[in-house]
Amino acid sequence: MHKILIVDDEQPARERLKQLVDDIDGWEVVGEASNGRECLVQAAHLEPEIVLLDIRMNDIDGIEAARHLAELERPPAVIFTTAFGEHALEAFETHAVDYLLKPVRRQRLQESLNNARRLTRAQLWALQTNPDTAQERRHICARVRDGLKLIPIEDVIYFQADQKYVTVRHVGGEVLIEESLKSLEDEFINRFTRIHRNALVADAYIVGLEKTLEGHFCIRMRECEERLNISRRHSAAVRRKLVGQAAA
Repeated sequence: MHKILIVDDEQPARERLKQLVDDIDGWEVVGEASNGRECLVQAAHLEPEIVLLDIRMNDIDGIEAARHLAELERPPAVIFTTAFGEHALEAFETHAVDYLLKPVRRQRLQESLNNARRLTRAQLWALQTNPDTAQERRHICARVRDGLKLIPIEDVIYFQADQKYVTVRHVGGEVLIEESLKSLEDEFINRFTRIHRNALVADAYIVGLEKTLEGHFCIRMRECEERLNISRRHSAAVRRKLVGQAAA
């Protein structure tokens, strides 16, 4: 049997989808979730092959949840189920397998499930991790021992690259993610400033500059006693950012 996770903030909608799945041979519903955060926890634990995912939900919506699902070691295929057709383009930019409008019909759901089953894990991974058209996230997702950890982007103080990993320093501690610093810079260009080839600092946490005994400059940040070095190449841009913040 192939495993399905149903995610919708309305219980009647979840029940209807479950009834439809129960009528289709070869598939079983192994879990339900009422929002994006529950979806990620359940998906990490249950390892479904398909997630039937609503879009309009509180906290973490379906579009962002789909992007975070790709961080799982075994990412599921995503089929969006929604009453709002205007989200179709944005949904397919997350490389979802399909997009079903409510009320979902049994035949249409069966076709979608059959198509998703033909995709290999490698194909799914390639689809879901293509960032070319992705929208800015509201959270950073990190794999930890017991599943996934979500850090609101507003809580991130800095990103620092170290070989194949990036350290995410946030107000509650730090985690490691496997993303490139360049992709993070491109995505959050309006929130973070590059201060070094290996570091991005959140504009909201920059306090000022400090000169070291060796004559180099480092940056001071709120909520963080650590100091990060500023390279000569990026010092002018950092100074301009500080001047702009002071003027504002």
